Amino acid sequence: VEPVVVPVVTTTPPPVVKPTTTTKPVTSSKNSSQKPTTTPTKVAQKEPPKKVEQTKAKEYVGSKDNQHTKPKPPTTTVQNDKVSKWLWPTKGRVIKNFSAGEQGNKGIDIAGQRGQPIVSTAAGTVVYSGNALRGYGNLIIVKHNDNYLSAYAHNDKLLVTEGQSVKSGQKIATMGSSGAKSVKLHFEIRYQGKSVNPKRYLP
Repeated sequence: VEPVVVPVVTTTPPPVVKPTTTTKPVTSSKNSSQKPTTTPTKVAQKEPPKKVEQTKAKEYVGSKDNQHTKPKPPTTTVQNDKVSKWLWPTKGRVIKNFSAGEQGNKGIDIAGQRGQPIVSTAAGTVVYSGNALRGYGNLIIVKHNDNYLSAYAHNDKLLVTEGQSVKSGQKIATMGSSGAKSVKLHFEIRYQGKSVNPKRYLP
């Protein structure tokens, strides 16, 4: 009897598979510890609307609050404090005289034709040329020296600009009715900021 040979079966244990873990490389950055800087956005604030500039004219004419305010000297100053000779600013009939008091007429009103010449009553420097002062229309103010000013209101056209030197008798405007109901010139003379009767000075 032949011997029975039993084959020996050897089993190899399965290999142990280790779990693979993927690690992301840590990148070091110099700025990693710094917080991002944000620049704050400034909110643009709207400037309040500018008011119509009336201060310059009110320094010289027409405000009840500054009847005794001495005007500031202009760029060009005149050395003397007197006017040697005054001229009538235009031709025409005086339709309203000077009257004292807060509600009075601060000068004289002269009637005429639209477009007729208005001249500077004496040499000086134009310190105001515009229409910002209510009730005066197109207005010119001439400073003759540290004491005297003259004002010309209700003009049709203004022919001179601020800072301009004018001669006695020089045409500075044309007569009109701006700021008035009729064609006329409202003419004022001021001494140290106070209204005076122009007829005391005119020839």
